[in-house]
Amino acid sequence: MGGEADRDWVCLGVVRAAVGVRGDVRIGTYTAEARAISDYGPLRVGLDGPDLRLRVVRSQGDVVVGRFEGFADRTEVERLKGKLLYVLRSRLPAPDEDSYYHHDLVGLAVQDETGATVGRVRAVHNFGAGDLVEVARSDGDNAMVPFTRAAIPVVDLAGGRIVLAPGTDLA
Repeated sequence: MGGEADRDWVCLGVVRAAVGVRGDVRIGTYTAEARAISDYGPLRVGLDGPDLRLRVVRSQGDVVVGRFEGFADRTEVERLKGKLLYVLRSRLPAPDEDSYYHHDLVGLAVQDETGATVGRVRAVHNFGAGDLVEVARSDGDNAMVPFTRAAIPVVDLAGGRIVLAPGTDLA
């Protein structure tokens, strides 16, 4: 798999570690509610791996502990450590108005107020104080911009771009 086909898949989490001896697994989630990771059907392990059903046992913050159907011991689960877990985009609900899946923002052109392209969205992060857009600048450096209406007043998914507010610094 690769290229545009990857746009059909959204990463919902990552396998962190095996827990106990019975095949439980710790998963870091990227869903708004950690337990929701199992709400969208089977999870694909990597983009080329098998689809596995997850039963969540407990959660704390953005981490869940659960068990994949068909896994009975720690050794099987340990092979999954570090693997990303995906679902088809079509299984997810449409985001609310003025809300976006981070997945949809990655790759968009970043333009200044004159319409000049100054970079591309490389990633969206949240380190606890709100979302930040990581911009791969045209000069090869990276910059972080707060994902707020004050810094990014225009998000144009159909046009493949976001527009920075006048005076937004990419230094």
